[in-house]
Amino acid sequence: MSTTHVLVAGGGIAGNAVALQLLRAGIQVTLVERADAPRPGGQAVDLRGPSKEAADRMGLLAGIRRHQLHELGLIYVDGNGREYARMSMESMDGTGPVAEIEITRGDLNQVLLDEVAKAGGELDYRYGDWIEAIEQNDAGADVTFASGRTGRYDLVVAADGVHSATRRLAFGPEEQFTTYLEGYCSFFTLPTPAGVEPGWMAMHTVLGAAVAIRPDRDPATSKAILTLRTPENPALRGDIGAQKQLIRDMLAEAGWHAPAVLATMEHATDFYFDSLTRVDMPSLAAGRVVLLGDAGYCGSPMTGMGTAMAIVGAYLLAGEIAATPADLAGALARYEEKVTPFLATAKQLPGGGIKMMLPSSRIVAAMGRFSMRILTSPVVMPLTRKMFMPKDGGFELPVY
Repeated sequence: MSTTHVLVAGGGIAGNAVALQLLRAGIQVTLVERADAPRPGGQAVDLRGPSKEAADRMGLLAGIRRHQLHELGLIYVDGNGREYARMSMESMDGTGPVAEIEITRGDLNQVLLDEVAKAGGELDYRYGDWIEAIEQNDAGADVTFASGRTGRYDLVVAADGVHSATRRLAFGPEEQFTTYLEGYCSFFTLPTPAGVEPGWMAMHTVLGAAVAIRPDRDPATSKAILTLRTPENPALRGDIGAQKQLIRDMLAEAGWHAPAVLATMEHATDFYFDSLTRVDMPSLAAGRVVLLGDAGYCGSPMTGMGTAMAIVGAYLLAGEIAATPADLAGALARYEEKVTPFLATAKQLPGGGIKMMLPSSRIVAAMGRFSMRILTSPVVMPLTRKMFMPKDGGFELPVY
């Protein structure tokens, strides 16, 4: 056992992944999670390329396989539900919008929690608590928690999301490091509407908005995924009533299954809404605080790489700490050096970003539908596959 004691803020995928690897390396871990219990369900996430390799090395794939979604691909439909393009997972070799391995965020987190429970080692896992203050010096970090407890740690890992409170304490206000990407996203569970093809995600776009319905493991339910292109409105943060009103206003004339989606939204118990935000940090470490996952390098859900960055980042951070637990400064420097090339490509948005995805002009929207028909045609599909190749820049995962 090492005498190094690491505090992890955030019990999501990034936090649990780094805790798992640190425990396996014999490092003492305390993890605090603001929620009172693990959050089930959530949006589907995928593993491909380096993130799949990291998950394999961490021994997660067997658990992931037991929970993965049976997704066949993506269908594009118009306001009457008529299909105008189809992109299967097989035709894209698992590199398209739907990957070979898709799993809900909650299920992936549970796979990690199951492994954490089996890892042994010294672990203090606390729900319903979070960091309120951090005082650093050359010898360590003194932390005060919302519960009133205090503790001294060799390192604090901020893995508490895009709106990280820990990052704010150590690095400064969120506004210094975030960029609004001209939109919001929302998702929640709904009963699967009649006519939705089993195993296929279906998407319908209107001017400035998109409605998608994605299958769950249970065929009776699906996830509604909403994307809205609109100017930033800080008043929306935390105001669920205003968030839902914005969605109603932007999807009022959407057609297709939008009325059922809006009706379900009113009473959805897992309603989620947030801005599409990018996080760019000048450095991932400030003294004895280091950033991991969305807290340090969120590219927004539009990249489709958030989970990949969390898993790869956790693997690298834990590997470097375990390599030199007595030299944490050196470990953090190597972590940043090794993860940065992967982030540089993983954070890139698809061509045109939200402006191309959700055009505000009928002419541009019509051109987009025509282009999608061409891109999904058998003749052009080889070129389309190249366009969707994994965004890893040839990154090679180091072996620890």
